[in-house]
Amino acid sequence: MDQHVNSDGYFEAQSCSLRDFKEIVSRRLSPSDVPHADRVDADIPIYEIAAIEHLLSADEGRRRLMTEWARVLKDGSGALVLSGAYSDTSPLDKAAAVFQQIILEEKASTGGGADHFAAAGANDRVWNSLQKLCLREPDVFASCFSNVAIDAVCEAWLGPNYQMTSQVNLVRPGGAAQQAHRDYHLGFQTAETCAGYPAHVHDLSPVMTLQGAIAHTDMPVESGPTKLLPFSQLYRPGYMAYRQEEFSDFFETACVQLPLRKGDALFFNPALFHAAGENKSNNIQRLANLLQVSSAFCRAMETLDRQAMCNALYPVLLEKSRAGTWPWARFEAAVSACAEGYSFPTNLDTDPPIGGLAPETQKQLFLKSLEEGRSREAFAEALEAQARRRSA
Repeated sequence: MDQHVNSDGYFEAQSCSLRDFKEIVSRRLSPSDVPHADRVDADIPIYEIAAIEHLLSADEGRRRLMTEWARVLKDGSGALVLSGAYSDTSPLDKAAAVFQQIILEEKASTGGGADHFAAAGANDRVWNSLQKLCLREPDVFASCFSNVAIDAVCEAWLGPNYQMTSQVNLVRPGGAAQQAHRDYHLGFQTAETCAGYPAHVHDLSPVMTLQGAIAHTDMPVESGPTKLLPFSQLYRPGYMAYRQEEFSDFFETACVQLPLRKGDALFFNPALFHAAGENKSNNIQRLANLLQVSSAFCRAMETLDRQAMCNALYPVLLEKSRAGTWPWARFEAAVSACAEGYSFPTNLDTDPPIGGLAPETQKQLFLKSLEEGRSREAFAEALEAQARRRSA
């Protein structure tokens, strides 16, 4: 039995060992472990998307990349960077303008929201930025989330039909750093609550979520990009340990920070010890859209009106489909970020599985409607009928 697990199969805070933790994070990532990476920087593999884009468009190549990314996130350093994930960053600028406007509106109405692992007011947050962007500017949403590289890394960790949510984080000059932490699910519970879950649930929690951040601005180290501690996701009782002062102190001495350019995307295992850094710059408004991507099999962190999002996005994608300017993979990526991809929970009396083991999903209906060229009105009717079947 693991020395950190008691005889009943639970982790105890007093059993956490900083010595064991230090030994785990002393590992190093070899370039031979990540053959598709352009380079390894501070044990974090950097993937130049322009160099591997051809692999993403081929089934076999995409699967190889996904296998490598999953291995990095699970058993490797726990984080990776997609450099140049957006070769055209103009959609990110348009989205940033929307987010800035939302921040102004929400601060005027409520004074701004609180933050995870940082004091309220230390930065600006836009909760549920995914839905807010989709409903306000569906064409911008389509451009931002039709990204095949981001779609692939989400699927690599979570499998198909993942659930996308996102929250904007704007850290202004002088903005304070976060405390070192792990993330959703168990990372958002108290130490007492975590102690009530058996050890095997601690092992399960990280594979239910993927953390990501899309850089909407250049992020030199002085602006405080995310601090990461490679390999720390491998420490099994980490949800008990990260709250302990000796672990957080060690994190500050051992963590690494990578500069990001606008259009880069960082992804990491939610069990990796990490924290947003302090913005020590004089004039950089560090803006990132933080992706909280969930397995179809778990509860996502935010509730979204995905039916409204689908209705807003559909005419944009229908126009692009009729124009014939996008490969199908871009449509699949955009719809995956918008629509519900899982059949359950549903009302099986009114929404029974027909011709298979599970009822049709919102995502399947969306893509089928695009392929058939259904009108906006016909799609809206079909979407509403599906919603009534699921909830009747």
